Amino acid sequence: MTAGVGYLVFHAVAIVPVIAALASVTRYRLASRRDVLTGTLVLAGLALVYTTPWDGYLIGRGVWWYGDGAVFVRFGAVPLGEYLFFVLQPLLVGLWAARFRVETERPLSIPLPERALGLAGAGAVAAAGLVLLGADSGLYLGSLLVWSAPILAIQWAFGGPFLLAQWRPVLAGTLVPTLYLWVVDRIAIGVGLWTISPRYTTGVDVPLLGLPIEEAVFFLLTSLFVVQGLVLYVWLVDQLRAVEDRDRQSLAALFGGR
Repeated sequence: MTAGVGYLVFHAVAIVPVIAALASVTRYRLASRRDVLTGTLVLAGLALVYTTPWDGYLIGRGVWWYGDGAVFVRFGAVPLGEYLFFVLQPLLVGLWAARFRVETERPLSIPLPERALGLAGAGAVAAAGLVLLGADSGLYLGSLLVWSAPILAIQWAFGGPFLLAQWRPVLAGTLVPTLYLWVVDRIAIGVGLWTISPRYTTGVDVPLLGLPIEEAVFFLLTSLFVVQGLVLYVWLVDQLRAVEDRDRQSLAALFGGR
């Protein structure tokens, strides 16, 4: 492995070409190209801001570490490659999810009990994480679930019923990039690009793949965040545009009638 650029080589080989391919062939059925890219870039910025403190904490605790020569430069505890991944993953997932159409005619209004149900679901995820944090072996998975709960709470409380109604594009948009990231992550672990601590993990692996369950859940949740966020963004934008169109039509009718 070339000294100092291992993580960057990983992006250059496994992530960037996929993004470039998707950008060149994707049919933007989810929304217009502009809306998809705008929504994806917003999500990438949020991912960078929200993930960095949690990621840095786990690196500092020794939950994972990097092979010799794998890191070019760090900002605090976090390598440059991690920061790049926080941006690149949303681009990869968002461009894939853009291939699937969603129906955005449903009004934004959602009954309060249904919003409360979404919050309760996120609360259950947080509770499971807190239980796992009671032991060293649950540090990675437990902190991951606690970290993910606020995002799930926002998304599920805002549009849980809409996401359920659009389960097909959400599922298809999430699972394929998740499976791809599982495979390339397992390869990266296998060649020693990074190592997951046995002390802070449960020791449970994904069958056949041999990927630690913590890594699998991380990629599943983060891909889900992007897909749900993008679907909700498109829904919000379409509904706001519909309101603007109705307002313009009402004004045109009002003044045209005079």
